Amino acid sequence: MTHDDELEAQIDRWRGYVHRRQVISAADVDELEDHLRGQVTDLRATGLDDDEAFLVAIKRLGNLDAVSREYAREHSDRLWKQLALVPDDSPGSPAPRWRELAVVIGLAVGAGVAVRAGIAWFDDELALVRNVALLVVPFLAAYLGWKRQAGLRTVAAIAVPFVVLAVVLNVYPFVPEGSTEVLAILHAPVVLWLLVGLAYVTASWRSDARRMDFVRFTGELAIYYTLLALGGGVLVGLTAGVLQLVGVDPEPVITGWVLPFAVPGALVVAAWLVEAKQDVVENIAPVLTRIFTPLTIAMLLAVLVALITSGGLVQVDRELLILMDAILVLVLALLLYSISARDPLAPPGLTDWLQLVLVGTALAVDAVMLTAMLTRIAQFGTSPNKIAALGLNLLLLVHLGVSAWRSARFLRGHGTFSELERWQTRYLPVYAAWAAVIVIVFPPLFAFA
Repeated sequence: MTHDDELEAQIDRWRGYVHRRQVISAADVDELEDHLRGQVTDLRATGLDDDEAFLVAIKRLGNLDAVSREYAREHSDRLWKQLALVPDDSPGSPAPRWRELAVVIGLAVGAGVAVRAGIAWFDDELALVRNVALLVVPFLAAYLGWKRQAGLRTVAAIAVPFVVLAVVLNVYPFVPEGSTEVLAILHAPVVLWLLVGLAYVTASWRSDARRMDFVRFTGELAIYYTLLALGGGVLVGLTAGVLQLVGVDPEPVITGWVLPFAVPGALVVAAWLVEAKQDVVENIAPVLTRIFTPLTIAMLLAVLVALITSGGLVQVDRELLILMDAILVLVLALLLYSISARDPLAPPGLTDWLQLVLVGTALAVDAVMLTAMLTRIAQFGTSPNKIAALGLNLLLLVHLGVSAWRSARFLRGHGTFSELERWQTRYLPVYAAWAAVIVIVFPPLFAFA
């Protein structure tokens, strides 16, 4: 990397940091950046190198929190405008906001129509469950691809594996309710989410920054979708209660029409809200991670004690191992969201130490679970479920282990936070690859049983 490239990278990181200040608009950031570049140019002319000129220029700009407060006083209307339903048009958007809202509503309705048609088309309930993600994901990917004006290569990169996955899920002669069918149902959404990620990053799929943006998008999508589900659930519950009191049974309409349209449609709407209201959620994200990290550590310690004191590892209940896998995946999600929400330029702090404790505790739990799984395999033999769970735990062991090592280096001043970020984004596709193996290879390998 040349000196000019290093300087541009520093300015890009600074710009991202400033842009996260909710009250500073994109135009204000451009103005600050022009001022910063002018300062850097003047300082370089005095003989300072790029790093020295950049640091001095940043100092001359002043404390960014103070800048944010000053902008808040001068532009206080922006605070409530960011919460308006349809924001003002921005020059970089591919279409006016009202048109984007129309596209979102159309795709949300389309997702509902697809699910409703699937309910009528598939007689077998498990066949519907196998295909429900295939029915919904294209509409979400279509919105993200339209939003970013995806090219033909991106569309082809999404469409080809999507078709392959759809063929596999519907052509394979699964034994009804067999292990490989259940595993395919559980892991197909992981592969599909990788395709959603391609629609999100488009041609920038090699960029670590864009991959981390998708991680952040995933966390914020979960927050908005949960809020929509809670609000919608309360509304539907109150409506159903009133109708029942006047002698009308709302269940057929709710189960047959409201839920098939609302559940998938809300996913597209939640994605639009994430795109439109990123600054609002980014203010909440650090608070959420600070609250849930210590709570999750306490939960993992309690689980670890319970596993160790429960007796022989062979007697560990199979359902308990499955539940523990779900907890470790939740820990991984919290780790990723914490990293994506953290200011990369901030020095190490208490939250970073808590994050290291979280990862270390999760590693200990994963090690105990791996021991239990290997003991059960040695005692009772292999099965599709055991091999799938063993593979996932090995992937988690590597992911968490390297994350702990890089976190420790960062906290000791021997590494950078960007190294920890890059490890996350470059390792994540491994999970999708393993999920694809489970969906495509496991069924014929285990005779579709």
